[in-house]
Amino acid sequence: MIYLTRVENFNAAHKLSNPAWSAEKNEEVFGKCANVNWHGHNYELHVTIKGNPDPETGFVFNAKTLGVIIRDAVIEKIDHRNLNLDVDFMAGKFTSAENLAIAIWDQLTPHLPAEVQLHCIKLYETPRIYVEYYGGK
Repeated sequence: MIYLTRVENFNAAHKLSNPAWSAEKNEEVFGKCANVNWHGHNYELHVTIKGNPDPETGFVFNAKTLGVIIRDAVIEKIDHRNLNLDVDFMAGKFTSAENLAIAIWDQLTPHLPAEVQLHCIKLYETPRIYVEYYGGK
């Protein structure tokens, strides 16, 4: 089994806030992420697939093609957008890095061929904070 990772970057704004809570509680739990004027991140997205190399190409999957899939299914929809307001696949969800990683997984899965499997979504929100998602809910 070979693992192939493609790295992409995007910028997006969001706000973490529970509408059932007071402004004080939101600030206590989410800190600066609850800013009423939003805030943004320079995200780094690692998409890892797995499979066996094709005997004719030596590739698990063409990395360039994987990049096109990631850009078309995810990056074009979220780059320089407000995750809370502009991204259809985040509608009604808390826009935490955790939920965003799950949503990205769900966006990519239908576009991958049967001979490869999505293995991991690693999403860096900051250079010191990242989440990893391996599928399943």
